[in-house]
Amino acid sequence: MVATLYSDILREAARTNFRYGDVELRDWFRDKALQLSSQNVSGARIINSSRARANHVSKPTLGRMLFYNYDPKWKDVLPYYDTFPLIFPIEHYDDGWLGINVHYLPPVYRARLMDALYDTLNNKRYDEKTKLKINYQILKAASKFRYFKPCIKRYLKSHVRSQLLEIDVKEWDYVLMLPLARFKKAHQRTVWDESVQSIMNSRR
Repeated sequence: MVATLYSDILREAARTNFRYGDVELRDWFRDKALQLSSQNVSGARIINSSRARANHVSKPTLGRMLFYNYDPKWKDVLPYYDTFPLIFPIEHYDDGWLGINVHYLPPVYRARLMDALYDTLNNKRYDEKTKLKINYQILKAASKFRYFKPCIKRYLKSHVRSQLLEIDVKEWDYVLMLPLARFKKAHQRTVWDESVQSIMNSRR
């Protein structure tokens, strides 16, 4: 098994009566993460920790959760940006990738999007081959994925400022809710409010 980032949480989860894939286990992981404050969690320390080294990758795998430090090329003109994106890559380009950065959603919307995305899993083994089978066309075609719209971001590999950390599928629901976002030029609540507003506008 690939070295895990939060082996203590996984051991605790193993002592519950839940199985991977159960909605109850998803909620359990998410509640655990939401109990942590941003002062308890450092994205840089997570990426560089000894546990994380086995999960460092040279290239994103489409449909697998990815975390890294990023310095946008156009940061001077962007209204705000996240320097520690937590994404699901959905398209590769020669100079980077397109991804869903879940940090742009408040927790309740993040959970709704993740629950919808789980319907696209390529298998239910929850191992190193498990991934989401999604692309931009699939996301646009189904209303249950509507929460993705404010999260779609383009990333240039030349502006990545850390190792790429691929998150083990068994940790997705925990890492999903960790306070890892580091927004610049705007408060997190402002970002979330604008994301929710764009989702509401898209339904009209």
